Amino acid sequence: MSLPIIGITMGDPFGTGPEITVKALSDRSLYERCRPLVVGDSAALEFAIEVQKRLGATPPAINRIEDVKAARFEYGTIDILDMGFISKDDYPEIAEPPKPLGIGPTVKGGEAAFNYVVKVIELAMKKEVDATVTNALAKEAINMAGHHFSGHTEIYAHYTKTPKYTMMLVHNDLRVVHVSTHVSLREACDRVKKERVLDVIRIADMGCRQIGIENPRIAVAGLNPHCGENGMFGREEIEEIQPAIDQALEEGINIPDRRPTPPDTVFSKALGGWYDIVVAMYHDQGHIPLKVKGFVYNREEGHWDAVAGVNITLGIPIIRTSVDHGTGFDLSGSGQCNEISLVNAIDYAIRMANARR
Repeated sequence: MSLPIIGITMGDPFGTGPEITVKALSDRSLYERCRPLVVGDSAALEFAIEVQKRLGATPPAINRIEDVKAARFEYGTIDILDMGFISKDDYPEIAEPPKPLGIGPTVKGGEAAFNYVVKVIELAMKKEVDATVTNALAKEAINMAGHHFSGHTEIYAHYTKTPKYTMMLVHNDLRVVHVSTHVSLREACDRVKKERVLDVIRIADMGCRQIGIENPRIAVAGLNPHCGENGMFGREEIEEIQPAIDQALEEGINIPDRRPTPPDTVFSKALGGWYDIVVAMYHDQGHIPLKVKGFVYNREEGHWDAVAGVNITLGIPIIRTSVDHGTGFDLSGSGQCNEISLVNAIDYAIRMANARR
């Protein structure tokens, strides 16, 4: 009973979230590391289970509950806090062999996925679960349903009343945090300001310490080519990024380079072990190298061998990790989705929960 309780949202019920949840929770060893609890709809899990059966697997059974105290936390049974947004009538007949649903973003799916997230945040804030893990939702779908957030990170920040936060992406020893994420590139450049860069450096240092790195080595990427080449290609490094680095150094934060690191080499150095984490200036600057490493497509066989990586929200009062991929509407229902990223996210949630406890 000392194992942490991990609340796992299903993600969009018409995406691959239900299927990869079933696959991940089919692993006995997971129950030796934590007590998993799914927040979602039993109808979606039942559909995913039936798809797995059609493919010859022997997936777990379902234990529908209305309260965390009713969970069994036993291998062979998936405990699900049934939210009641989706019914079996929302799914088509399963083809032989199973084929993708082809449903895509919907108001119903967006409403359901959004409420799963709000519920798991509530459970964590009440300390009924020790950490939260999220499957992918569709930003288009939740906005269609009237919930105007640009992603999970912003939902968590809003419902935990957190003003300063960032996401950290992790794949093995490569870690990245962002000064900005879900905004246009034009706006992202405007958000590179000293105070925000300094906040993210501080959060990066704290985040690494939360996972057991005692003296994190932090690299701060430049915004412009060659870090602006002394102002020839832009002055953000001179006027905003360097002053943030100088302040962080005064606070005792370990930034080995003591200046912005050119973004075209910083990730190669990080992979080489020079740094424990990289502060990226905008979404794609950080996401692209992570996904080049974590997403591996098998060209000969025509499928993904790995869709790995973890998204962690830092700065909030509760633990949140997530898969680092989208909803997979093009695969949902086929049984061909990959659960590696979810397993990685659960493992990071366990690691952080144990450290906090």
